[in-house]
Amino acid sequence: MPSIVLAKNLVKRFGKLTAVNGVSFAVEEGELFGFLGPNGAGKTTTMKMIQCVSPKTSGSLEVAGMDVEGNERKIKSSLGVVPQENNIDPDFTTYQNLMVYSRYFSIPKKEAMVRAKKLLKFVQLWGKRDVEIEELSGGMKRRLILARALINNPRVLILDEPTLGLDPQGRHLIWEKLRQLKSEGVTIIMTTHYMDEAAQLCDRLVIMNFGKIIAQGIPSELVKKYAGVTVVEASGTPQVLKCLKKLGVKDYDVVGGTARIFTKNPKKVLSTLLGTCGLGKVTAREATLEDVFIKLTGKELLE
Repeated sequence: MPSIVLAKNLVKRFGKLTAVNGVSFAVEEGELFGFLGPNGAGKTTTMKMIQCVSPKTSGSLEVAGMDVEGNERKIKSSLGVVPQENNIDPDFTTYQNLMVYSRYFSIPKKEAMVRAKKLLKFVQLWGKRDVEIEELSGGMKRRLILARALINNPRVLILDEPTLGLDPQGRHLIWEKLRQLKSEGVTIIMTTHYMDEAAQLCDRLVIMNFGKIIAQGIPSELVKKYAGVTVVEASGTPQVLKCLKKLGVKDYDVVGGTARIFTKNPKKVLSTLLGTCGLGKVTAREATLEDVFIKLTGKELLE
């Protein structure tokens, strides 16, 4: 399967600051690819280089088979972008927002009308077509921005925190639409701070920290590789840490006052902690992508 986005040793510097430090990755056509990382890790800067709104410092970057240098206009015409902020024009109705935006791509009016109607139905906003933007809920605004990003029939859809601030119902509706777009062959690249979102949607993803890619692959395989099958949790008190050291347990971390022990033998670890350490509360659960994230970056998801 051909790569629709291909980066090799990609670097971006702002003066003395190196925001992206020699990253290499490939996004295959038709997949949903995720960028994860703490704030300031370089993921948004990487996305901006893909969008051709921030020039690279060095390395190579191709989008849809074109070098980002010298092909900015052609590349932008093949992209749809959902920014993190709700930047819908408040002077127009829901329907008018799509019609006005279509002009940036020189879409004929009759064709734009057909697309706008189809897209508003797709995001379940046709009934709100004549509504002022201020009357829309947060979830409706996010869906409208998604519809706007699709007005030019993009080959690549780029989303920056697409469900930030939405309630569970709104998040799942966006998920449903992204899955549908993927089934229709649209390549999707997204950033998110919601680990369950990344695990549910992404075919593959990269985790960035300090401008570098520190892990990449299929979410479930990353969990198995870095966090194992099960995580045993106990209070991260000096008593517990002393006991873990005495037992020779090395694969653990302490986050938010909780000790997380990564293990393939939870029963043995549980019985040892309860019996030898005399702990009153110990729990076991399946390892998640969040465990991988925190283990690799040493940071909580939202700084």
